[in-house]
Amino acid sequence: MTTPVRDCNGAVLSDGDSVQVIKDLKVKGTSVTLKRGTLIKNIRLTDDEALIECNAEKVKGLVLRTEFLKKA
Repeated sequence: MTTPVRDCNGAVLSDGDSVQVIKDLKVKGTSVTLKRGTLIKNIRLTDDEALIECNAEKVKGLVLRTEFLKKA
């Protein structure tokens, strides 16, 4: 059995959830910065429990660490 994916507060995340960014994050390879409080909808879980895949409003195909996210 796999370990449940958890956000920074310990809430369990699942496919299709919405999350908020808890601090400003610079996106590598672009000039975009995801601001604190940015809502990201419809996340997808990966094989690594510390990472999720998502699409933000300006950047497609992002992989974010769960330690910087909280469940919305």
